[in-house]
Amino acid sequence: MISFPARCIPICALAALGAACGGGGAGDAESQPTPVVAVQTAIVQARPFTETFGTIGTVVGRPGHVASLGAPTATRVSRVYVSEGARVAAGQPLVELDRTAIDASAQAAETALTSAQQAYERADRLNREGVSPRKDVEQAASEVAKARSDAVAARRAAQLAVLRSPIAGVVTRLTAVLGASVDVNQPLVEVADPSALDIVFTVTPSEASRVKVNASVKLSAGQNTGGEALGTGTVTQISAAVDSATRGVPVRVHAPGSRRALRIGETIFGQIIVGTHPNAIAVPAAALVPDGEGFKVFTVDAENIAHEQPVTVGARADSTAEITEGLKGGERIVTYGAYGVEDSVKVTTGSAPKAKTPAETTAHP
Repeated sequence: MISFPARCIPICALAALGAACGGGGAGDAESQPTPVVAVQTAIVQARPFTETFGTIGTVVGRPGHVASLGAPTATRVSRVYVSEGARVAAGQPLVELDRTAIDASAQAAETALTSAQQAYERADRLNREGVSPRKDVEQAASEVAKARSDAVAARRAAQLAVLRSPIAGVVTRLTAVLGASVDVNQPLVEVADPSALDIVFTVTPSEASRVKVNASVKLSAGQNTGGEALGTGTVTQISAAVDSATRGVPVRVHAPGSRRALRIGETIFGQIIVGTHPNAIAVPAAALVPDGEGFKVFTVDAENIAHEQPVTVGARADSTAEITEGLKGGERIVTYGAYGVEDSVKVTTGSAPKAKTPAETTAHP
């Protein structure tokens, strides 16, 4: 029989207890489930990618189809025949001005013309009789020409005492107030043809350098892509100057095939096509996860393990981004749920919602 020192018994007991505890801890760890993240995935494929950018514009009248009328002379407004938004026909009276001063001016101009013509005839007769020099005739002729010009202007002002619409359209602006004084050429009423409207978008000078005349523009109502789809327009003009008020470059778009009638002053969101990449690697924008100064995506292997992959992003679209480096095509990547994934985590996948094609998206650089 072998005897042990008494002090060995507590140590052995603690060792046995530690062994028992260690065994229990390992069993608990093995019994806990491996963390799994639920995501949606998609297969990366090379496909055509249409690069666009979004911008906000306003519906305006087309040049040559907008008329702005004002008073021909200082006077007062005596009658207002229309209201803002009213439809008018060509030649329809819009605003009538007080004729008192206008008729007085016309009469004075006619009197001055008659006097000038009589003075010319007298100077010409005296010159032919050898009484007065030729310069008097020339001076009288100059005064007749001036008086005739003034008389024509006065007659024209009398005709414009009633402002009539030169085109059929809609009253888009009305500042005439009954009884109010008006100055010469002060705009009182504006009429635009609602069948000849354009959309003017404001873009940055950098964006303007990428836009081409005849480029297609996908249109939607409101200030983003979520508004009512209105069809496709075409770029007709790109301003060569920066607007002093907005510090942007106006881009005029013609939209003849809009799905409904546009309204002057309406806000329109446009997706301007600036380029097409026929064979690009494109991924849903939701798959991109910021990584320092760049981005990364998560690829998923055959055992549903996610691996982070740095990528270089090229052109962007509203819901799609072009990848220029980091993916070759054929990889399965996490789309929805990418922000909740970490490297080497196990994922469970579901069917991803149908993604928009690149041609249906809008870039936001």
